[in-house]
Amino acid sequence: MKYFLPLLLVLPLAASAQDNSRTISQKGRAFRPGEVTISRNEALTFTNEDGFIHQIYVNGLFDSEEKGPGEVINQSFPRTGTFQVRCHIHPTMRLIVHVK
Repeated sequence: MKYFLPLLLVLPLAASAQDNSRTISQKGRAFRPGEVTISRNEALTFTNEDGFIHQIYVNGLFDSEEKGPGEVINQSFPRTGTFQVRCHIHPTMRLIVHVK
C-alpha cells in the first residue's frame, strides 16, 4: 500500500495544473499570459491578483462588472475568431484570445 500513496498525491496536482491553463491572471496591470487559444463556448477565469479593481470587456461581446482584489470573473467565448480583451480601468491591458 505504501507504493500507491505517492501516486495519489501526484495525480491531483496534475489535474490542478491542467485547470490552471485556462486561468488568466490580472497582475501588474497586465493579463498573464498575454495570449491564449481556446475552443468556442469555453470559459476563461480571470483572477484579479492586483491591489486595485479590474474588469474585462470585448467590444460587441461582453463587458463585465468591476472586480476587486482577489475576485474572479468567469467568461465564455460563444463565437469563433480572434478577440482582444481589455480593461476599461487600465486601457494598456490587452489579452489576445483565439477561439476555434
